[in-house]
Amino acid sequence: MTSDLHFKGWAKPGPIPPGLGAGLVVADDETLDAISGHFRLFQLRDGHRFSTDDILTAWYGTSWVPRARSALDLGSGLGTVGMIVAWRLPGAQLVTVEAQPQSVALARKSAQYNGVAHRYEIREGDFRAPGVLREGEQFDLVTASPPYFPPGTGVESEHPQKLACRFELRGTVADYCATAARYLAAGGFFACVFPFEPAQLARVEAGAHAAGLIIVRRRPVVFREGEPPLVGLFGMMRASDLPEWLRGHTWTEPELVIRTREGKIHSEYSAVKLAIGFPP
Repeated sequence: MTSDLHFKGWAKPGPIPPGLGAGLVVADDETLDAISGHFRLFQLRDGHRFSTDDILTAWYGTSWVPRARSALDLGSGLGTVGMIVAWRLPGAQLVTVEAQPQSVALARKSAQYNGVAHRYEIREGDFRAPGVLREGEQFDLVTASPPYFPPGTGVESEHPQKLACRFELRGTVADYCATAARYLAAGGFFACVFPFEPAQLARVEAGAHAAGLIIVRRRPVVFREGEPPLVGLFGMMRASDLPEWLRGHTWTEPELVIRTREGKIHSEYSAVKLAIGFPP
């Protein structure tokens, strides 16, 4: 039992889910991997795998909206961000939207494994399509880890799951901002990750502005100490939910460093992982 409750000296926090006792089977082309505490995630062995970007998005959003009662994850893929949000916000109702049937099937298996299916609705479809998100729905927290690049601007994978996670096949960051703004509850918060280099930073700023969102805080992420930030975490709110004097201000937080110059996990990133129930 001790080996089930600990991993390399780290005590796994949180509830123990139903797991494979729920009648699930790990297919030959799948893996079942740790994500938060005792929660696990079904992934394709050779498909899209969850990333640091996903972990950071879920951590950032839940850190700034710790009492969210409802959460929406856009373009949710295999469900990494949504599952961490579900673990971090045990009282929240979640909706995730994903267009790829293969990813939706994996996410549904994970929700059943982790015992959250009763409060975790997975919708299959393009979040921009009419009816996928319903008129009048509102969420305290919206999260997204959108694709970064327009089609044709890089090497495109032949695997459809990997391709859609990297290239903008179903909407740009501006579409994510517009949808988030439409479905945020009063005072709600939209958290996303996007590249931080100047041209890409301009895209997320333009998308926020067009959607009537204010980037109230942002945090550059450095993957190796001493190097420039490659991505940033962005926290946005509707301009109409903020006092007028605050609408022109963005707080840029100190850089979050993932690895030291020597290549070791930085102590702050270890603390981030502990906060989402992931091995440090």
